[in-house]
Amino acid sequence: MFVYLLTNWSLLCPLGCACTHRSGPISLRFVSPVCLFLSQALHQLYYDPNIENKNLAQKWLMQAQISAQAWQFCWALLRPDKVPEIQYFGASALHTKISRYWGDIPAEQYGTLKTQLFSQIALFASGSKIVLTRLCVALASLALNMMPEAWPGAVGEMVRAFQEEGGAADGRARCLALLELLTVLPEEFQTSRLPQYRKGQVRGALGREWAAVCPLLQQLLRQPESPAPVKARALKCLSSWVLLDVPLSESEGLLEAGFAALADPELFDTAVEAIVNAISQPDSQRYVSTLLKLVPQVLQLQEQLREAVQNGDMETSHGICRIAVSLGENHSRSLLEQVEHWQSFLALVNMIMFCTGIPGHYPVNETTSSLTLTFWYTLQDDIMSFEAEKQTVYLQVYRPVYFQLVDVLLHKAQFPTDEEYASWTSDEKEQFRIYRVDISDTLMYVYEMLGAELLSNLYDKLGRLLTNAEQPTSWQHTEALLYGFQSIAETIDVNYSDVIPGLIGLIPRININNVQLADTVMFTIGSSACLRVLSFLPLSFFPPFLSPPHPSVGAVSTLKKICRECKYDLPPYATNIVAVSQEVLIKQIHKTSQCMWLMQALGFLLSALPVEDILRNLHSLITPYIQQLEKLADETPNPSNKLAIIHILGLLSNLFTTLDITKQEEESGDSAPPIKSTPPQTGPNPVVVVLQQVFALIQTVLSKWLNDSQVVEAVCAIFEKSVKTLLHDFAPMVSQLSEMLGQMYSTIPQASALDLTRQMMHIFASETDHFPPIKALFELVTSVTLTIFQQGTHHQRAPALKRKPDLFLSENLDVKAVFHCGVLSLKFPEAPTVKSTCLFFTELLPHCADVPPVGQVVQDDGKLLLLAVLEAIGGQSSRSLMDQFAEVLFCMNKHCFGLLTVWLKEALQSPGFPSSRVSNEQKDTFSQQVLRERVNKRRVKDIVKEFTLVCRGLHGTEYAAEY
Repeated sequence: MFVYLLTNWSLLCPLGCACTHRSGPISLRFVSPVCLFLSQALHQLYYDPNIENKNLAQKWLMQAQISAQAWQFCWALLRPDKVPEIQYFGASALHTKISRYWGDIPAEQYGTLKTQLFSQIALFASGSKIVLTRLCVALASLALNMMPEAWPGAVGEMVRAFQEEGGAADGRARCLALLELLTVLPEEFQTSRLPQYRKGQVRGALGREWAAVCPLLQQLLRQPESPAPVKARALKCLSSWVLLDVPLSESEGLLEAGFAALADPELFDTAVEAIVNAISQPDSQRYVSTLLKLVPQVLQLQEQLREAVQNGDMETSHGICRIAVSLGENHSRSLLEQVEHWQSFLALVNMIMFCTGIPGHYPVNETTSSLTLTFWYTLQDDIMSFEAEKQTVYLQVYRPVYFQLVDVLLHKAQFPTDEEYASWTSDEKEQFRIYRVDISDTLMYVYEMLGAELLSNLYDKLGRLLTNAEQPTSWQHTEALLYGFQSIAETIDVNYSDVIPGLIGLIPRININNVQLADTVMFTIGSSACLRVLSFLPLSFFPPFLSPPHPSVGAVSTLKKICRECKYDLPPYATNIVAVSQEVLIKQIHKTSQCMWLMQALGFLLSALPVEDILRNLHSLITPYIQQLEKLADETPNPSNKLAIIHILGLLSNLFTTLDITKQEEESGDSAPPIKSTPPQTGPNPVVVVLQQVFALIQTVLSKWLNDSQVVEAVCAIFEKSVKTLLHDFAPMVSQLSEMLGQMYSTIPQASALDLTRQMMHIFASETDHFPPIKALFELVTSVTLTIFQQGTHHQRAPALKRKPDLFLSENLDVKAVFHCGVLSLKFPEAPTVKSTCLFFTELLPHCADVPPVGQVVQDDGKLLLLAVLEAIGGQSSRSLMDQFAEVLFCMNKHCFGLLTVWLKEALQSPGFPSSRVSNEQKDTFSQQVLRERVNKRRVKDIVKEFTLVCRGLHGTEYAAEY
C-alpha cells in the first residue's frame, strides 16, 4: 500500500488534486496522512536496504518538497516530537519553497514568515545542528529575496533579535545561532537564483550590512572570555563575508585577531581559512597600506612554522605556508613597488623559499612545498614586466634568490632511497611523478630569467660530482642534476650554449645502476638540444640500455627520437642497433607498447640506408616473426595464438609506419648546421617488397580469423599504415589488396575493412591505371552495405565523390538506393553517423549538374532530404549537429535553388512542422532568410541555430545564451 501511494502523490492531497492549488505558506493546518507517509518515506530512504525502494522514496520526497502542500507539512515536521531526520526534511522543504518558488508567497505574508523562521531558529539554537543550519539557510534566502526594499537593515535586525534575552536557549546558544545565520547569508547569496539585476542590488545591500557584522565579530574575537566554539564560528563568519569583497582596510582588526588565533590549535584551521580568503580577494590589492601591515604579522609566524616542521606537524606548516603564499602570490607586484619596504618583502620571499625546501619527500613526508611553485612564476612575471631600469634593480636582488630556488627544487626532486621508494604506494609514486613534472616546468620557466648562467651552474655541479673520485655520491643526486638539464633542454638554442657538448661528454662517466637514473639519462640524451650534438656521445654507449640489468623505458623512447631526428648520422651504427633491438624484441623484455615504439625507431633508422641494406636488415629483423606467423596460421584458432598473431601484425604495422625511403629530412632552421642526407633511393620500395612476399601468408591468417574483428583490424592496420606512409609508392599492391578487401567485406563486413577502403579510394580513385580495381571495390562495398544497411553505414562515399565522381556513373551502382540510405541515416541517433552522412550529401549535391544519375535522384527525391533536414532542425537531432545540417541546406540552396524554393514552401505549409512551437510567420521568415543566402555559409549556420532554438522553445533563455 505504501509503495502504491508513493507512486500516486495526488492520493495524499485532501483536496483530491495534484497539489497545484495555491495556499499560504503560514497555515499550520496539519494533514496527518501526509506527515505519516512522509515519515515512512524518510525511514525508507535512510534505513531500507533495498536500493529500488530508496530511489522510489527519494523521488517521492522530492515531489513532496516542491508541492504546494509543502507549506503546510513543513511546519508540522519541525515539531519537537519529531526525530532530526524528519525535522531536517521540513527545514529543507521550507528553503526550497522560499528559494525556488518565491513568487507563490503573497507580499502581505512576508513579515509573518520572517517571524516564524526567527522563532524556529531560536527553538533549534539548542537543538539539532543540521536542522538549525537548514533553518538559517531558509531565513537567509528570505532575506535575500526581500532586500533591500522589503527588508532594509536585515542584518541589523537579525543581530538585535538574537541579542535579546528570553527564550529557551541560553546566551551562548543564541550567539552561535546568530553567527550561523550570518555565516550562511553570504554563502546563500553566492548560490542564489536571483536574476542578474537583483544580484547587483542585493550585493550592494549586503556590502552596507557589513557595518553591522564587523563590530560584532570584533567584540567576540577580542573578548578573552569568549569560548573557543564562539571564536571559531566568528572566524568562519568572517571567512564567509570577505568573499563579498568587503574592504580589506575595514577588516584589519579582525585579521589581527585571526593571526592571534593561530596560536590556538582549536582555532588554527578556521583562522587560516579566514586570513587566506581575506588576502586572496581581487579587490584587496587596492589597500596597500593594509597589505604592508600584514607582512610583519606573516613574518612573525616563522618561529611557529619552524617548530611545526621540526615536530612533524604537517597541518600547521601547511596552514602557515598557505598564508605566506597567499600574500606573496596575490600581491607580489604591489609589494615590489613599495621600494622603501623591499627588505620586508624579501624576508617574505625567503620565508616562502623555506616552505619550498621544507624537509622530507613529497607527498609522504610533506605536502606543503607544492603550494609554493605558482608563487615563483608570479614573482618572475612581475619582475620581468617592469621597465628596463627598474627590472635591472630588481634582478640584482632576486637573481641570487632564483639560483637558490634551483638548488632547492633539484633537492626536492631527488628520489628517496631505494628501500624507502619501494615502500611507497602506487598512488604516492604517481603523486611524486606529477610533483617532479611541476618542478620541471618551474625550472624551464626560471631558465628564461637566468639564461646561460644557469646551464653553466648545473654543468659545473655535475662535472664536480662525476670527476671527484674521493667524494662518493648517491645516484639520486646525479639523477636530479640531469633532470634539471632535461627540464630546460627543450628551450635551449644549441648555438647559444657551449654547455650541451660538455654535458654529453660527461654522460659516459655516469655509473648507471638504477632504472630511474637510466631513464633520466636517456630522456636527457633525447632532448632536442642534446640530439643536435649527439656526435659527442659514442653510440656504443646506447644499446645496452635496451636490455637487462636495467631495461629503460626512456631508452626506447630516446632511441625512437634519435632515429627520427638523427637517422642520417646513424648508418655506421645501424647493424649494432638492429641486432640489439632484435634480441630485445625476441626475448620480450619490454611491454607491448614499448616493442611497438622500438619497431618505429627501427623504421626511422632503416629509412636512411640504401635499399639493399634495408632489405638485408628487414630480412634479418622480420624473418623470425614471419616463421612464427606461419606456424600460428596452421594452428586451430584459440585465445593464446590470437594474441600472438595480433602482436606480430602490430610489430609489422609500426615498422611500416615509419619506414619511408622517400621522405627527405627537413632542416630545423636557417641557422642550424647542415644535416646529412642520402641520395634519392631507386628501385622497388622495400615495404612493398616485403608485403608482396607475405601477402599469401596474411590471406591464410584471414581465412581462419575472418570472424574476429581484432585480427581483421590488425591486418588492415598493416596496409592502412603502409598506404599512409608510402602514398603512391603503394601502387603495385592496389589490385591485389582491392581484391582481398572485396572478398573480406562481402564475406563478413568489418569497420576496419571499410576504413581501409576509404583510404585506398582517397589516394588511388583519381589515377587512371588504378581506377578499374578501385571502381570494382567501391561497387561491391556499396552493394553489400545497402543489403545490410540496418547494421552499417556508408562512410566511404563522401571521399569517393570528392576524389572521383565518375564512380557514381557506374551501371552497377544503385544511386537511388544510396540516396535513400543517406536520408535514413540522417535520423540515426549516433552523432558520428549523422556527421558522415551530412558530409556525403555536401559532396553529392554539387554534382547534380555533371553526374546525370545524381541529378535525377535529387530531382525525384530531394524533397525527402529536405524534410529529414527540417525534422532534425525542428528538434529531432542534437543541437550540436546543427552546423552539419546547415551545410546540407546551404548546398541545396546553392546547387538546387529552383527545386528548394518549391520544396521549402510545400514542406513548411504543413501545420506543426517542423515544430508546433513555430508560427507561420516565423517559418516564412526562416524560408526567406535561407533562400537569400547562397554565398555566406556562416550566415546560414546562424539562421539554422536561431530557428532550432525557436523550434525547441529555448529562444531568449539563459540556456540558449550559452549556445
